[in-house]
Amino acid sequence: MLYDLLEDTAGVAKVVLSHPAKNRIIADAQIKNDRIDAKALATLLRGDFVARVHVPSRDVRQRNNVARQRLWLARVRTMIRNRIHCVIDRHPLLERRAVKNIFSNQGKAWMKRAPLPPADRTLLDDDLAIHALLQTQVDALEKIIVADNTANPLAVRLQTLLGVGKILAPVLALEIDQIERFTRADKLCAYAGLVPTTHASGGKIAHGRMLPFCNRWLKWAFIEAAWVAVGCSDYFGTFYRKQRLRGKGANGAIAMVARRMATIAWQMLAHERDCTPERPEAVPAASPAPVRAAVPTAARTRAPSLSSAALAKD
Repeated sequence: MLYDLLEDTAGVAKVVLSHPAKNRIIADAQIKNDRIDAKALATLLRGDFVARVHVPSRDVRQRNNVARQRLWLARVRTMIRNRIHCVIDRHPLLERRAVKNIFSNQGKAWMKRAPLPPADRTLLDDDLAIHALLQTQVDALEKIIVADNTANPLAVRLQTLLGVGKILAPVLALEIDQIERFTRADKLCAYAGLVPTTHASGGKIAHGRMLPFCNRWLKWAFIEAAWVAVGCSDYFGTFYRKQRLRGKGANGAIAMVARRMATIAWQMLAHERDCTPERPEAVPAASPAPVRAAVPTAARTRAPSLSSAALAKD
């Protein structure tokens, strides 16, 4: 990486990473070459007008590279699984094993002895071998990720949020790095690309697609956590179904859930509070028990808990 090379170079006092989309003075220049662009950057830097990009510490960057490697291998594993499905689907008359997951131990054992033509048999065996190798690499990286982020306070706190597990928590923590960078929850949501583009003119406001310039790894992690949360949390599940009833599509509704989770995550990290399921308070036997939904709350030692809905509105 060029940043690491310049940082280790003797005589370089400080390395500043410029945001290419915000420093448009260079892109809009009529006459462009390396000398003119360097002079324009130096002029902006002298006046402290350079839009800078946050650069994590070297240790965080190294741990982040491991997490991103695991995510990349998972994507390749998905591609291999799609190829395996393609090979099997070419034989609709093939008697298939009644298993919920074809990539379970029973499903893989069936695929290894399934009667297929020689050509497809060779392709399926090769794909299964690559899938096994990728699975081994993913499992090894997951152990490294968990071990490296055990002492990361952001990862430990984010893991208390419903839908965020032992892998997504380090990914979110490493991509956010420092919650002090975001003065409001909206800034974190925009950084994660979970807010729509807005065009306003003449008193008319129109919202379009999600922000294209964002941290795509952070956006992916919140979306994945949202899909898990709507299935295991009454609060997020109800919120998701409410958006579907309003006419939102599945992807649009899950993006709104992800934004709500990002808002709650900012509240948790900014105020140093863990998110725990709320339990109804004990009431006398003579009184009927109040009906309360299981809503995730943020709790802190010697501090009253706040519901996730209150956190989102904060």
